[in-house]
Amino acid sequence: MAARFCGLLALLTVCLSGLDASRPAVNQELSNLFNELWTLDVNRLTPDTDYTISVQGRASFVSQGSHVVQDRASQPLFSNVNESKLTNTTTYSLLMKLLDNYERSTGVAERVTAEEQAEINLFLDAVLETEVMKRAHQYLVSKSQSSADLRRFKSQLFLIWFHLYHRKRNAGLDSCGFEHVFVGETKSGTEIIGFHNWIQFYLQEKSRHLDYKGYKARDHDLPDQDDHVLNLQFSWHGLVKPVGSAFIGTSPEFEMALFTIVFLTSTERSTTVLVNIDQCRMELVVIRHGRSLGTAYPKLLSSNSRHVRQQYSH
Repeated sequence: MAARFCGLLALLTVCLSGLDASRPAVNQELSNLFNELWTLDVNRLTPDTDYTISVQGRASFVSQGSHVVQDRASQPLFSNVNESKLTNTTTYSLLMKLLDNYERSTGVAERVTAEEQAEINLFLDAVLETEVMKRAHQYLVSKSQSSADLRRFKSQLFLIWFHLYHRKRNAGLDSCGFEHVFVGETKSGTEIIGFHNWIQFYLQEKSRHLDYKGYKARDHDLPDQDDHVLNLQFSWHGLVKPVGSAFIGTSPEFEMALFTIVFLTSTERSTTVLVNIDQCRMELVVIRHGRSLGTAYPKLLSSNSRHVRQQYSH
């Protein structure tokens, strides 16, 4: 109830104070729905209880394709994660089995084995059993964007997230939405593309393949260890992501539900929706690749309800 009131207050004050013309108005319908999904996300990890992060310093500017970067974070982003909770929560444990199924470089054709296909099916079945995805499905049916039949909805999710396609021209089927968003890819051996999932970030950081370089934020909106969305900079296998973004601590089903809803409720190739979720204002960006997902990520604009306090004071 409080989250909905804050969202309504934020919308009212935005209308009164004016809005940056380059940014869409808050989508209140989706904000309300996503806060409902937030409440239903019982598998979400709790900051300082299930995990601890250290945001450290503000990252410097780095141009795309550059390998030279100042490290503003001497310690890892994740100082602690309750791994038993990850391994004992079905959607997390099944997600982690999928993370090593893909070729990192675009242009290298993916080959899905029978075992890997079975892992995808088990993961989707587990996601569909969660209250988060059940509510998302219900909403999409009400909007005539999905079939009420669960098997057809599962096939729709597979097409959006796991259908292989060509990301690099003149190459084989080398990518899919899930690989791009949850696993991450490299392009032409010079840049990181995708990579918007905190679990993959933690596992790659733990295995020393990834080095967190610092956060990205505006001067008046510094992140803290309780934030569930971060804009950040990191290197991965020697390449640098100048600005990346990810939810932190949220479940796979929550992230898939949000981005699936944005994907299916728009026909544009590129869609950006402005929403308030919990104490955060963010843009959710979704780009299509035909009938499948090209990329999807959150972009944090303000956290800890700062957008409400700032606009209310105008």
